[in-house]
Amino acid sequence: MKRLSDIKFSTLDLVPVRENGSAAQSLRNSLDLAQHVEKFGYNRFWVAEHHNMDGIASSATSVLLGYLAGGTSTIRVGSGGVMLPNHAPLVIAEQFGTLESLYPGRIDLGLGRAPGSDQLTARALRRERSGSADDFPEDVAELVRYLGPRTPDQRIIAMPGTGTNVPVWLLGSSLFSAQLAGERGLPYAFASHFAPRYMHEAIRVYRNHFKPSAVLDKPYVMLGVPLVAADTDEQADYLATSVFQRILALMRGQSLVQRPPVKTMDGLWLPHEREAVSDFLGLAMIGSPQKIRARLDVLIEQTQADELIFTCDLYEHADRLHSYELLAQVMKG
Repeated sequence: MKRLSDIKFSTLDLVPVRENGSAAQSLRNSLDLAQHVEKFGYNRFWVAEHHNMDGIASSATSVLLGYLAGGTSTIRVGSGGVMLPNHAPLVIAEQFGTLESLYPGRIDLGLGRAPGSDQLTARALRRERSGSADDFPEDVAELVRYLGPRTPDQRIIAMPGTGTNVPVWLLGSSLFSAQLAGERGLPYAFASHFAPRYMHEAIRVYRNHFKPSAVLDKPYVMLGVPLVAADTDEQADYLATSVFQRILALMRGQSLVQRPPVKTMDGLWLPHEREAVSDFLGLAMIGSPQKIRARLDVLIEQTQADELIFTCDLYEHADRLHSYELLAQVMKG
């Protein structure tokens, strides 16, 4: 049985844009956060591809990863994830092959099968490409081939990319990617930071379908976890209202720019909306270090996960830095 001190811990940064803020400041904050968590022993720093969202500045994921890797020295950096239906596999192989060539041994390629946007935006991204989520298994296989060793009869190569063997992860919020990751023998990250309802079933499907591969001899599960850590439970509850407002805006189709915390959410949401936000954040760790430690102990006992990747979406950058610092103390026991 794993204990909390046995678990690797990582960061998923949504590169949030504040109300009256700028994308430039958000990108600088992302690097500052990466440098901060690197000092505290975090294993990876991932950013996710989103498009047409005014509150998230990580759309050019591979470009941003170059900036983050160049400003850090030991932490792994990667995508959590690249939405493969938006791209030709060769292009992603070249981008991540370039990153791996520049920062060897530090790059992860997490792949998702959702477009990461609405259908109108997906069409704007692809134009005449016919890619869709239905092509995902074949696209993954093609991408893995480009990153693997060159074969004598291979007519198309990724340069850089060929022979780099960038670690490929499959990401998902449903059971499809869980089964595919298991069958391909790839590490699997479940998006429990926004879809906790299917977490246990997805883990079971992944482990039951797992077949050893050249990259893994046994299953490897990473879980996404929302984080709001503060010195006291009361302070954490207050800071969390920024997160609640952002999720509420997402559900309403409103602007996703970060809003400052409020003393109470009363009057800002309806009862059914409060319940929906609560379901969305079902796995959230909100509270003092003592409260979070107790909840994390239960999570590890129930899931036996190998790694946890935390996302902390607070209004003040200093509060995010402090939250990840407190978490590191919890994880190290």
